[in-house]
Amino acid sequence: MTSAPLLVPRALASKLLHLYDYPDPRRPGRLIRGYDCPHALRTARMCAAVAQRLGHQPARVKQYQIACILHDLGRAGLDRQLFGRIWSWARAQGIPTRPREWRVIHPQTKYGRETEAFMALHKTSMEAAGIVLDRWACEQVEMRLGYARRLARRLRIVKPMLGDLSVTWSPWMSRIMLYYYYPEKLKGAPPWVRQLAEILVACEQFEAYSNQRRGRDYYARRREDLSEAFAYLDALQREGILSRPVVRALRALAAEGVFDRVLEQAKGRPLSQRERRLLRQASQE
Repeated sequence: MTSAPLLVPRALASKLLHLYDYPDPRRPGRLIRGYDCPHALRTARMCAAVAQRLGHQPARVKQYQIACILHDLGRAGLDRQLFGRIWSWARAQGIPTRPREWRVIHPQTKYGRETEAFMALHKTSMEAAGIVLDRWACEQVEMRLGYARRLARRLRIVKPMLGDLSVTWSPWMSRIMLYYYYPEKLKGAPPWVRQLAEILVACEQFEAYSNQRRGRDYYARRREDLSEAFAYLDALQREGILSRPVVRALRALAAEGVFDRVLEQAKGRPLSQRERRLLRQASQE
């Protein structure tokens, strides 16, 4: 394997990415084009490489790659400017941005109502900061704190379209898409489902830490650092979100150069000598 593979036909991948397009509720007849679809495609290619390395069946890996391409479907309609303002503000205030983290700080919040709790607690402060909390802003909050609910709504809409594309959608595909925000939803899942979910989290985060566009738009990040990406994977392993075999497989593939091209695409520039050296040494950590 010389590069992370695209196992589904390119024509199908393109049609899947169009499912991220979303009718603009503020401007009837206008579509909001899916945000950073190349991120979804790069993540899916990396996921297939790791799943193959860990010995998953070819037919399952191909179906898995479809779920990985659609892993951000709950963010269809993302308003880059507004989403960035909300979550940059939240990060600056030390406010949790993921459901599992929110529930640690606010255990009294009813499960699945994290979006409403966020809006109720922070409405006054956000509006003082110039962020108008209308229905559209609430959707942007839901894209993180209510991701399961929003993903379910979007899947109900696109499943008939998936059928038209001859894509078989299985319940495990939805479950792995939720794992990063809702690890509890995989309780009792078969080990292979859990491992595929872990691979998606590992690859999606590794790509995001190298993604210049996302870093600029809503992480308020000025630079991308591979050492920080590896450090975050290690932190997720310590938390029990990722297992050692998944992290080791990703590191081994990075050391072999399998991810060089997708990382360059994410960064929007060639890898530096320092970055290449760090990648070549990744399996030694």
